[in-house]
Amino acid sequence: MGFLSRKKPKPAPVEVHEEQPIVDELQEMEDAVPERAGDSPRDEGARPAGPVSDTGLSPSGESSASSPPAGETVEKRSSEVEVEEGPSEVVEDEPALNAEVEESPEAEGDGRMKAIDLIAPTRLDFLADKEAAEQEPVKTAEVIAFANQKGGVAKTTTTLNLAVAFAESGYRVLCIDLDPQGNLTMSQGIDPDKVEKSLYDVLVNDMPISEIIVKREIDIAVASIDLAGAEIAMSTKIGRERSLEKALKEVHGNYDFVCIDTPPSLGLLTINALTAANKVIVPVQCEYLSMRGLVQLQNTLRMIQENLNPDVKIEGILPTMLDSRTIHAKEAIEILEENFGDLVFQSRIKKAIKFAEAPVKGASVLKYDSSSSAANYYRDLAKEVLSHGSP
Repeated sequence: MGFLSRKKPKPAPVEVHEEQPIVDELQEMEDAVPERAGDSPRDEGARPAGPVSDTGLSPSGESSASSPPAGETVEKRSSEVEVEEGPSEVVEDEPALNAEVEESPEAEGDGRMKAIDLIAPTRLDFLADKEAAEQEPVKTAEVIAFANQKGGVAKTTTTLNLAVAFAESGYRVLCIDLDPQGNLTMSQGIDPDKVEKSLYDVLVNDMPISEIIVKREIDIAVASIDLAGAEIAMSTKIGRERSLEKALKEVHGNYDFVCIDTPPSLGLLTINALTAANKVIVPVQCEYLSMRGLVQLQNTLRMIQENLNPDVKIEGILPTMLDSRTIHAKEAIEILEENFGDLVFQSRIKKAIKFAEAPVKGASVLKYDSSSSAANYYRDLAKEVLSHGSP
C-alpha cells in the first residue's frame, strides 16, 4: 500500500529497573548522614533510628539487595509494623506531657498572664478607674424655690429667714435673688443699684455664678434692676428655661441648700427657678385673693413637670401673715387644709412688726432679734422642712 500502509513500529517496552536506582540513591543519602553512636535495636514501642523506606533498608542504614529474598521482606514488614506502633505509643505519652503543662500554672500561681491582660491592659485599667469614679455618689444641694405669682405674701421674708435658720443648724446655704426689685439683696444691706455684676450677667451672658456671690449672713447671688430686661434678652437664647439650672452646676457641691426668691409672676424668670428646683414652697397669705393664685401655680408647675423638670414637687404650702384674731384668717386655713391636706405646713407665720424692722437694718429677723417670736416661727419651719428630708 505504499507509504500509507506502512505502520509505525511499536516502541519496544522499556524495562525500568526501579529498585536499583532508588537503592543507590538511598545509599548515597545514608552515607551522607553520620551514623549515631548509640544505634542499636530499640525496645518495643520506641521509634527506630534512621529513615524507614519501602526499599528494605535496615535501621542501621545498610541497603539490601536489588531483589531482596523473602526472609528480608518479612523483616522489612515487621519493621514497618514497629514503625506504625511507634506513634501510637508516643500519643499515649502526650497526655502525661499535657498534664505537666497543666500543672505548671498551678505551681506558678498568678504569674501566668490571661488573655484579657494581653488586650490593651492600660485601657482596661483606665476604664476600671472611670467606673469606680462614676460609682461614687456626688452630693448636690437641695434647691428650693419660693414661688407665688401673687405679690406681698412674704416670699422674700420667708426665703431669707428660712435660709438663715438652716445656717444656724450648720448647713451651707446660698440665696438667689431672682426678683428684679432686688428686695432680698437689699435685706442683706446691699444696694441693688450699685452692684456691678448681677444675675442678669449670669442668665444672659453666661457669667459664672460664683462671680456674683456676696457673703453676708448667708451667701447671696445678688440682683439688680437689669433683671427686668432679662426675659427679653433671653428670648432668642436656646435653652433659655435652663439657664439658671446650668449656672448652678458650678456651685452645687459647695452648698447644702439653695433658696431661690422668685418675682411675683409666672414668667421666664420664675420658670427658670422651677426648672432648677427640686422642691417648691408656696407662701400664701391667709386671704382669698392670695389662695386663688394657687390654682394657676399648680397648672404652671404641671407644665414644667411634663416638659422641663419631672422631679420638681411642692414641698408645702406655708400660711403667712396670719392674724389669728380674725375669723377670715381661720376660715382661710381651713380651706387650705381641706383642699391640700398634708401639703399645708403645720408651722404658721404670724404677723409681727419685727419682719418690717429687720430689713431696715440689713439683717434677717433671726439676727435682728434672735429671741423674738418672729425668729422662732422660722426656726420651727426649718425643723419641719428638715424633718421631711435633709440633703
